[in-house]
Amino acid sequence: MKAKPTYRWLPMPYHSILLFITWLLLNNTIDNGHLVLGAFLALVIPLLTAGLSKPQPAMHKPWLTIKQCLLVLGDIVTANIEVAIQVMGPLENLNPAMVAIPLDLNAELPITLLASTVSLTPGTVSAEVSSCRGYLYVHVLNLKDEQALINTIKQRYEAPLKEIFEC
Repeated sequence: MKAKPTYRWLPMPYHSILLFITWLLLNNTIDNGHLVLGAFLALVIPLLTAGLSKPQPAMHKPWLTIKQCLLVLGDIVTANIEVAIQVMGPLENLNPAMVAIPLDLNAELPITLLASTVSLTPGTVSAEVSSCRGYLYVHVLNLKDEQALINTIKQRYEAPLKEIFEC
């Protein structure tokens, strides 16, 4: 795949566009002064922060990305209902636990997205990634079967991320 050209004066063009639009939305005006200041900030801030960014793996398969986002949104709604039912029931029926999920991902961005996805789904919270990046530690509100949870997270969330980022 051919690398995208980077320009020294515009190192992060998408960030610049987002900053410019955000500036105008925050000020709720398109006066000349705000257009000029927004453009100035959209050019200067990425120039000042470009050295802080780390190279991340490219995202491939945009349709799979959209499908995965929709799947996660559906899981969030379903899990909200399940957690509400569990919490409204007898608390002694809950079985909270910490589970170590072995990771096949190796890049920071996909691991972060996996941890965020797990945390967004009610009933589970990503607690930590091991220092060797080999495990994601997850707190579960009601653990019924540890291996089933591990398999679900790996198949439902990690496998598509591996495919999207090709890592």
